[in-house]
Amino acid sequence: MKNITIAKRIGTVVLGLTLAAGLPLNALTVKADAESAGNFRTLDEIKESGTINIGVFSDKSPFGYVDEYGEYQGYDVYFAERIGQDLGVEINYVSTEAASRIEYLETGKVDIILANFTVTEERAEVVDFALPYMNVALGIVSPEDAVIESLDQIGEDDEVIVISGTTAETYLEKNNPEIRLQKYDAYAEAKTAFENGYGAAWANDNTEVIAFAIENEGYVVGIPSLGSQDTIAPAVTKGNESLLNWLNEEIEALGGENFFHQDYEATLLDTYGKDYEDTLVVEGGKVGA
Repeated sequence: MKNITIAKRIGTVVLGLTLAAGLPLNALTVKADAESAGNFRTLDEIKESGTINIGVFSDKSPFGYVDEYGEYQGYDVYFAERIGQDLGVEINYVSTEAASRIEYLETGKVDIILANFTVTEERAEVVDFALPYMNVALGIVSPEDAVIESLDQIGEDDEVIVISGTTAETYLEKNNPEIRLQKYDAYAEAKTAFENGYGAAWANDNTEVIAFAIENEGYVVGIPSLGSQDTIAPAVTKGNESLLNWLNEEIEALGGENFFHQDYEATLLDTYGKDYEDTLVVEGGKVGA
C-alpha cells in the first residue's frame, strides 16, 4: 500500500542518517515502525484492543445474513464466531457489499473479510488471501419457461443480472463482452429485480444460484458451472503477515476437528443437502483432499 511504501522509505532514510551519525538503532525496530504505519492492525494490536472487525454480508443467505432478531448468521459467520473465540476477542461485524470488500480492507475499516470472497489473481495483487475453506464456480439461473443452458442462447437485446464487484461480472466482461449486463450493488436488489422479471438470467456464484432455484419455484440453474473451479477464502489487508499467518494456522488446526463440515451441516445443509457437502467444503485449507 502507498502508506506502507512511504513509511518504509522514511524508515530507510532515518536508518541511514542515524548510522551516519554513529548512533545505535535497531533495523528491526525501524521496519516494525514502518509497517505499523499501514492501514491495518497487527495480530497483537487486535488482541490488545479486545475486538476484531470482520466484514460479512448481511443479505446473502445462507452465507452471511441478518436474521429476524437482528443477529448475523450463516456459513461465513459461523467461522467468524470461532475466530473470535480462539483469539479471545469480541467481534464487531461490519456489513459489506461485494464491491466494497477490497476498499474496506485497504482503508482499515475491517481486519478480515469473510464475505464469500472468491480468490482470483487480480484480487491477490491488492489483498492477501488465507487458506481456502470452500469451493465455488460460477453458475447461471433463469426462468423455467426460458432456460439458459448456453451463453449462446442470450440474445443481443437480453440482459444478464450481475452484482458489482463479483467474479461473475469480471468473467462476463472479459470473456463475453457482447453480453449486456444489468448491475446491482446488493444481493437483495439483484434478487428482487430478478424475481420481478428483469433480466433473462442471473449470473453469480453457483452456490448462490443453486440456493435461489431451490428456494424459489419457477427457476432452473441451466448452467451450474461456468469457467474454472475456484475457492473462497478469508482476506486481510496486503502486508498484514501476523494476522494472515494466524488465520492459516487456525484453518489448518480446524481441519483436524472437521470444523468446516460441521459449519456446513449447521448452516448450509437445509439449503443444499448432503449431496453437495463434500463438493463445496474445503477442510483444513486442503483443496481436493
